[in-house]
Amino acid sequence: MSMLKIPVRAEDHVQGDDNAECTLVEYGDYQCPHCGRAYPIVKRVQKHFGKRLRFVFRNFPLNEIHPQAESAAETAEFASTQNKYWEMHDALFENQSRFSPSFFPELAQKLGLDPAALKDALAKEEFKAHVRSDFMSGARSGVNGTPTFFINGQRLDGPWDYEDLVDAIGGALAAA
Repeated sequence: MSMLKIPVRAEDHVQGDDNAECTLVEYGDYQCPHCGRAYPIVKRVQKHFGKRLRFVFRNFPLNEIHPQAESAAETAEFASTQNKYWEMHDALFENQSRFSPSFFPELAQKLGLDPAALKDALAKEEFKAHVRSDFMSGARSGVNGTPTFFINGQRLDGPWDYEDLVDAIGGALAAA
């Protein structure tokens, strides 16, 4: 059973109360079709548990099989500098089939962000170190595919459909 080696930290992207009884950490790849399937499930789980659950998303781009994953992750990190991380996170998952180098600036513009500044940031790899830090924290925690979930620091090694996530989180809440 793998444990989360790097605890939730200030530079993480967090939805929910810092004092929530349970923390769900996802290592994900914006271009991964499985992560795309997990995205609405996580939304439902968040709604189900409300204030009892804190959700953290960390980047784990699998560049070998998803050539736009790194750029997508860097685009989300760019959006975070203007307090639009979660809007970009959602928009990326909701538009996975449209990924291309020209799509990311278009999406930035739709969210009220400067597309030229995004292009510049991507060209300069301004957010590559943050994405790489997330990736390495996942590798240290035994992540080898996406999505990978941790519930209160413990890796979920079983299925991650809605019922299974609700059961696993419910078990963690009961044990807390």
